[in-house]
Amino acid sequence: MKIITYNVNGIRSAMTKGWLSWLQATDADVICLQEIKATPDVLTEYLLLVNQMGYQHYWYPAEKKGYSGTAIFTKQTPKHVEYGCGIADFDREGRNLRVDFEDVSVMSVYFPSGSSGDERQGFKYRFLDEFGAYLNQLKWAYPKLVVSGDYNICHKPIDIHNPKSNANSSGFLPEERAWMDEFVDSGFVDSFRHVNKEPHNYTWWSFRANARAKNLGWRIDYNMVTSELQSQIKRAAILPEAKHSDHCPVLLELSI
Repeated sequence: MKIITYNVNGIRSAMTKGWLSWLQATDADVICLQEIKATPDVLTEYLLLVNQMGYQHYWYPAEKKGYSGTAIFTKQTPKHVEYGCGIADFDREGRNLRVDFEDVSVMSVYFPSGSSGDERQGFKYRFLDEFGAYLNQLKWAYPKLVVSGDYNICHKPIDIHNPKSNANSSGFLPEERAWMDEFVDSGFVDSFRHVNKEPHNYTWWSFRANARAKNLGWRIDYNMVTSELQSQIKRAAILPEAKHSDHCPVLLELSI
């Protein structure tokens, strides 16, 4: 099973940049999208092409127009689709969507950013606490679980281009990184780091200062898998050549 996570920073914008041609070329089984910023009713013509490629698609947009939201495209019919986590403040922002298959469950999740100020950073900390507890419960019910998405956190110094100057930046704060430590210790595996220990692998770049061309980035997008799936990780890769967003896709192949 080939799974890709991609924060598209506006699905309509991505589609005007050739995203559908890219989608067809990837031939992925499951595509987890974040920050879709749109509802499917405004994408009718594009979605006809998606249908022709053999994808079913499930959408969980935010209540606020043009903001946040998640979606999943899949070639295999899920036996169940779960919208949200049951926590109203997070579900209003369309933060997570899950599809369950016979052998694996796949979630698309968009963690909040705290970069706009203290209020949203506080919201992010609350999300980490409450959504983290939700995931800990979920993995017992669904032991073969993939949690794909934009976590808005760099876990280790290797995951950010300048750890010293960003030591006090949202996304690399000690509390956020400690949460990632606990998340991994609770039974989740960073699939990319499982197969690749090299530096300078990033998934997001600022639009400023020509950061992407210089590869001055952050690795904040992950395909995390429960430890039960670790032995089934066949391949994991970052795909920086895809340029439809300020993020790039991250690939996971599982032997399922």
